[in-house]
Amino acid sequence: MKSYRKVLTFDTTKRRELINITDTVQQCVKESGIREGLVLVNAMHITASVFINDDESGLHQDFEVFLERLAPEKPYEQYRHNTYEDNADAHLKRTIMGREVVVAVTEGELDFGPWEQIFYGEFDGKRRKRVLVKIIGS
Repeated sequence: MKSYRKVLTFDTTKRRELINITDTVQQCVKESGIREGLVLVNAMHITASVFINDDESGLHQDFEVFLERLAPEKPYEQYRHNTYEDNADAHLKRTIMGREVVVAVTEGELDFGPWEQIFYGEFDGKRRKRVLVKIIGS
């Protein structure tokens, strides 16, 4: 069995962003030389997420509305966490969207269903963030 590890970095320009990282993860699979196995992709920050869904702009807007209803950014004082930082909502949004995804690798390709794509979800951006890609297999 082989193992491959790579850390991706993102410099986001907004507080909240969704970034399609599917092609980058597929490139990692190619670099790894692993033809059959599993790839784990996880956010290395407690206010960010990695998830799988459709790459459709209306759906991305729906995520924003949905998450903001469940964990609104403001007023900041509604959260007990917000004493030093103002990112309690980002912690909650990450919990809702999840920390990581695991995708099968088959014949050197990400083995997806129709329309599936991997996204990095940033909920407390405007600074450098990291994502771990770990691939195991043969």
